[in-house]
Amino acid sequence: MRRALSLALLMLAGCDATQPGPVANAHGEDKPVFPRADRPVATIVSARWSTEEARDRLNEAELVMDKAGIAPGMTVADIGAGEGYYTIRMAQRVGPDGRVLAEDIIPQIRDALAQRVARERLDNVSVRLGEPDDAKLPANSFDRVLMVHMYHEIAEPYAFLWNLRPSLRPGGRVVVVDADRATRNHGTPPALLKCEFEAVGYKLVELQRMPSAGGYIAMFTPAGPRPEPKDIVPCRVPAPTPSATPTGTHKG
Repeated sequence: MRRALSLALLMLAGCDATQPGPVANAHGEDKPVFPRADRPVATIVSARWSTEEARDRLNEAELVMDKAGIAPGMTVADIGAGEGYYTIRMAQRVGPDGRVLAEDIIPQIRDALAQRVARERLDNVSVRLGEPDDAKLPANSFDRVLMVHMYHEIAEPYAFLWNLRPSLRPGGRVVVVDADRATRNHGTPPALLKCEFEAVGYKLVELQRMPSAGGYIAMFTPAGPRPEPKDIVPCRVPAPTPSATPTGTHKG
């Protein structure tokens, strides 16, 4: 988990469901107005979820890719790629006929990952800078979009998922791996995840517990027309029970 400085203001705003979303982009053009998420956003204090060695001992990436159906020749996106744990392993899985796009919203993290990709000569990987409410993925391009231990960091989930949806090819899926706990405690309850995705026109395809990846894996696919932003009904969550907040982490 990271991005504390870059997302601090967005996190604070994301806790207030009464405020409208941004109305103009960097070029002064009108942007759709989306409802705010009625939930806190986890504080980001670390650049990784766990060490790559520890994750490989649990065979984490291989199991996630197996369950997600990632195969040679696919085009996949790694959202919030961080240090590139999944980026590197997905590049090996999809092979020379496939493509991996690794996205992050912090320029320094993006640049460090780009250097790693160049150093390891991963010709089937490209690295891109996204925005907190828009991964900036090209339309009709991806068989799978992965978000591993980062969904609870998204302060504007309705805008993010709405902007993400056109990037999927027919039959494409968004794959989320997260912990089953409150968002303030660095996880996303599956019921809340399902509600937020459905609000933007996705349907749940599969949900399985996955202890080796620290929680569960959920897969979604677009269903029906994409709703107009003004028609999105935000999910409401009950007030959390006071509890200690654990140290934040991120997939990296």
